[in-house]
Amino acid sequence: MKTRKRTLGRQIAVQLLYQYDIRRKIDKKGPEGGLPDMDVEGFIAQEAEDLEVREFALKLFHGAVESLRTTDQLISEVVDNWKIERIAAMDRAILRLAIFELNELMEVPAKVVINEAIELAKKFSTAQSGAFVNGILNRLLILRNPPSMDSHV
Repeated sequence: MKTRKRTLGRQIAVQLLYQYDIRRKIDKKGPEGGLPDMDVEGFIAQEAEDLEVREFALKLFHGAVESLRTTDQLISEVVDNWKIERIAAMDRAILRLAIFELNELMEVPAKVVINEAIELAKKFSTAQSGAFVNGILNRLLILRNPPSMDSHV
């Protein structure tokens, strides 16, 4: 089965975000410290031949890195009694990618972004990660769009 272009772009971007997170800790660079020593474009070129996939992966990666502080704050608001550092690195990468996409790339419906994030979690993380990612993203959506009082009447 052939992987769709955007799905492949997300897979590449989440792998880069994971690398970024790990290398940032090794290099001791914060979000403002610039990119750790990574060959982002080389990795993307190795993973995808299609220009559209490459451009989408690059857009997602750079966008997620640029919005890291805001994204991490949003995650912190919905995880009860957890520090963001305690979330598995791959789950953090998936959440950061999905939240960037939900907040900045409005052309993709929220339901699609969440489903893609769940699939990424199932593919790259633990058996429980799909449910964890789903729970966090759904809580964020509820905070962003609280149900109206009229819907309970």
